[in-house]
Amino acid sequence: MIEIRGLSKIFRTGGDPVHAVDNVSLSIGEREFFVLLGLSGSGKTTLLRSIAGLEKPESGEIRLGDRVVNSAERGIFIPPSDRGVGMVFQSYAVWPHMTVFDNIAFPLLNRRGRLPRAQVRERVRHALELVQLSGLEDRPAPMLSGGQQQRVALARALAVEPQVLLMDEPLSNLDARLREEVRDEIKALSQKLGVTVFYVTHDQVEAMALADTVAVMSHGKILQTGPAQAVYDRPVDRSVGEFLGSMNELEGRVDADGRVVTGVGSLACGLLPQEGDPGGEALVGVRPNDVYVSVAATGRENEFPARVESRVFLGDIVAYQLSVNGTAISCKTTVSEPAFDPGANVHVRFPRDKLKVFAR
Repeated sequence: MIEIRGLSKIFRTGGDPVHAVDNVSLSIGEREFFVLLGLSGSGKTTLLRSIAGLEKPESGEIRLGDRVVNSAERGIFIPPSDRGVGMVFQSYAVWPHMTVFDNIAFPLLNRRGRLPRAQVRERVRHALELVQLSGLEDRPAPMLSGGQQQRVALARALAVEPQVLLMDEPLSNLDARLREEVRDEIKALSQKLGVTVFYVTHDQVEAMALADTVAVMSHGKILQTGPAQAVYDRPVDRSVGEFLGSMNELEGRVDADGRVVTGVGSLACGLLPQEGDPGGEALVGVRPNDVYVSVAATGRENEFPARVESRVFLGDIVAYQLSVNGTAISCKTTVSEPAFDPGANVHVRFPRDKLKVFAR
């Protein structure tokens, strides 16, 4: 549905070129929910705006379905209104001087091939039903809550019956509870309508909850693409691992037996990086929820004595700070597991298959 090949977009600030999008290639399937994850300044919004036609890349090609909508080499640039996409912005972009109806109807009444008024009314009615705002057609936009305004923005994008729905951090202005509620609605709507979604966010939890496929972007480049769990479990490098959740990071060296000697002790790891020759430096990452704690030693590999430094109750999980041979380790367990008091002596284990080893 969306094919991007060798796309580059350069901005110039003070004469210095900034490669906001740097030779990016992506393939997004029909009805796929694709999430682009990255920090501010990574280039993710510029890439989305290029798909929408709001930015004109210097090189590369964009296809939507079987149609080329942008090709710098061939001189093709289809304007946004003719690309058949709907877009939801971070800031809602709801016009305060209009009613809910007028906001949603605006793109239908101001495009090439203007629809009859009766058809516009039907599309607006259907879009309001989809986002659970039926009956609010005549309400002025400023009288809506933040969550309702975001639903209006979503309804406006859906009313054009797009092939592709582009969403630029649409939940970032909502409170935590409402963010989760609207997130679930967006996922359900995308499945119901069978629309292809290109969704930009900096929120790791949001990305994993929504994505069929997630791509991690940094400094204009795509670092890794794949199913959310695969990227989470098998990051290609340290930066990708950090994007998708916190990690304990242990610096060390590879010994003659292929183990990594770190501050907590000698660790038997899975696949070492290509640079993992004896004496080579390596970084071992392990997520807090993959650290196992017990009162008694189990005798299994990668197990060490530890001391509990602190415990924080977080509702459904408990977060611990441990000291293992003088090295600080974070650990998270469910509340159903035994609780350990600060100052307690315990044993900590790092399962071999949960360790992520990167070249330094």
